[in-house]
Amino acid sequence: MALTTVQGQMLTAPLTLTGNLTFSDGSVQTAAASPYVLKNRIINGAMQIWQRGTSFTSASGYTADRWTTVGNSATNLSQSTSVPTVTTGNAFQYSAKVGRTASSTSTLTQLIAQCIESNNCYDLSGQTVTLSFWAKAGANYSSTSNILSLALYTGTAADQGILNYVSWTGAASVSTNINLTTTWTKYTYTTTLGSGILEAGLFFYYSPTGTAGADDNFYITGVQLEIGTSATPFERRLYNQELANCQRYYQIVGVGGCGRAFNTTNFEVALALRVEMRAAPSGTVINDTGNIAYPGVAAYTTTSLGSLVASTTGVALNLVSSGLTSGATMITYARVAGLSAEL
Repeated sequence: MALTTVQGQMLTAPLTLTGNLTFSDGSVQTAAASPYVLKNRIINGAMQIWQRGTSFTSASGYTADRWTTVGNSATNLSQSTSVPTVTTGNAFQYSAKVGRTASSTSTLTQLIAQCIESNNCYDLSGQTVTLSFWAKAGANYSSTSNILSLALYTGTAADQGILNYVSWTGAASVSTNINLTTTWTKYTYTTTLGSGILEAGLFFYYSPTGTAGADDNFYITGVQLEIGTSATPFERRLYNQELANCQRYYQIVGVGGCGRAFNTTNFEVALALRVEMRAAPSGTVINDTGNIAYPGVAAYTTTSLGSLVASTTGVALNLVSSGLTSGATMITYARVAGLSAEL
């Protein structure tokens, strides 16, 4: 006999949900809604993880982990502590603030997007899905009628990359507009996707008008995409779990240890990755404060990463330097590199 405990009372049979449950944040749980334990296909939907930094001016690429401006260099994006409130307090810790710099006259589309890899969306094929998120307009939001647009693109070939979303094989999209207010509000959108899906991209965007005021932005957090006909409460993952999810696509590694100089300008250091990555990563030097050579204590500087021998679990970094002794064993310290396997 199965036993279930509810509010300290032991039941002799599992509790069956036959109606709707309404939660304090306005979410409704139905018996038929999203049966998945790990239901949210969006990573870092609560905008908690910011490995690359917390403020990006004229961003062109990835910003908050897993979120990108898709090469739109006119978008500013930063971490914000403005968040929704519910009856029990703050629903989230951070939001993303997306929009124009004050006094900007650019009318290029302001956007934020996330690409979902094939491993995490192939089972969405033919499914009814619900997108939910919290959003608000800044005090000087310039979009006509306070419109925020959202679009969900899909493709039928695996992992073609978000920069190519318009030309994805089997490209299809669904979209809608909402009208923001300056008050945090939870929005939901339900649609049925096509068949054969192997990649998906979620976009939030607006077209600014005129000259930007001090807060020509939209704010967004709590983004969730799940199977089902209605939105369920936001899936909260522990910080370390969400960080590991993000590190599958991008991770910052401290490079320290012994390597070998194979000429006067290059030496190689191998290291294991913290989390197995989606694909063999590419890398860049983020910070370099010097190295020491052994034997001897001569300092030298590394300016970049050369060729990178990489797998999903480890990398051998070719550090481009100067003043090396060919064949010498080297010790590197205080080096930080960013490794990316983003879509």
